[in-house]
Amino acid sequence: MTSTLEVLHVPDCPNLPPLLERLQQITDLPVAAREIRTTAEAEAAGMAGSPTLLVDGRDPFSPADDAAYECGVACRIYRDERGRPVPAPSIAQLRAVLAASDGSTHDGGLASAGGSPAESPAAPDSAMCEPGQPGAVLSAWRSRALPLDPIEKAAHQAVLRSFATTGHAPTASQLTPMIADTERAADDVLRALHELDAIRLASDGRIAVAYPFSAQPTPHRVRIDDRVDVYAMCAIDALGMSAMLGVDTRIDSIDLTSGQPVTVAMTAAGRASWDPATAVVFLGADAGGGPSADCCCDYLNFFADQAAATAWTIAHPHVPGQILSQAEAERLGAQLFGPLLATP
Repeated sequence: MTSTLEVLHVPDCPNLPPLLERLQQITDLPVAAREIRTTAEAEAAGMAGSPTLLVDGRDPFSPADDAAYECGVACRIYRDERGRPVPAPSIAQLRAVLAASDGSTHDGGLASAGGSPAESPAAPDSAMCEPGQPGAVLSAWRSRALPLDPIEKAAHQAVLRSFATTGHAPTASQLTPMIADTERAADDVLRALHELDAIRLASDGRIAVAYPFSAQPTPHRVRIDDRVDVYAMCAIDALGMSAMLGVDTRIDSIDLTSGQPVTVAMTAAGRASWDPATAVVFLGADAGGGPSADCCCDYLNFFADQAAATAWTIAHPHVPGQILSQAEAERLGAQLFGPLLATP
């Protein structure tokens, strides 16, 4: 029986091309790619993160426990043959599920790829993003969290400006005057931003996170324009503040392995001075998925040098990611946060 293959994905998913290329290597069956933009669409289509492969309408990589099967528009993390987190199934895994769907031992549309499944190459050990594209997954993740609704966008920018000018998050009552002419309540707008992952709300409804800012202390303290002290959610968030605000910043952080101070002085013109001069940034994410604050920010940190970052990655093999140079980390921070306060 001929199988139907469909790949569900979010816009600009960096892990879609590798999955499509691997399918092309092992089967001559047509593969339809369908873009999913909302959680409702994901639930209706059965997309448990992007990308999701459907074989005859079923997800062959869904967990055995249906309770663990959660549809959504977040990035999806798979496990390779050794149980390591990877962004897409390996050729061997794909060949196995296609063969199983055929229900027989003949090819059933599988193109010859040479070798048995055991001999097929496994997926990369850990790829937070494709080589040469530092932060591609994080960029796609944060891009999907940008509010498009004008009211939500205005509220989001007001929250960011409050952090930048006072060091604190505004309350819902402080946001109320700016949306008084609309039919929406401030609490409703904040909940929408929370669901989008543009901000995170604490259990009491207060703003706990507005990327790049944290309302609670973190290892990354940032002095803004020599006036206001704030905390950044992660190293990349800290590096993005200067570009977002157009002012000088000074970042004070630490190397997690030794406690050695790491400082970065950034100018509004985009120049940066790092101390130590050998410092790097590790860019990683928990394979579990979820909001950036829960599964990403804890793994984006400064290290005094390449050796320290490498040692940390070896000690934490469950965290997929990559080590960024200073220039790569600076560019990623500016790319993610530079446009947030821009006006049309």
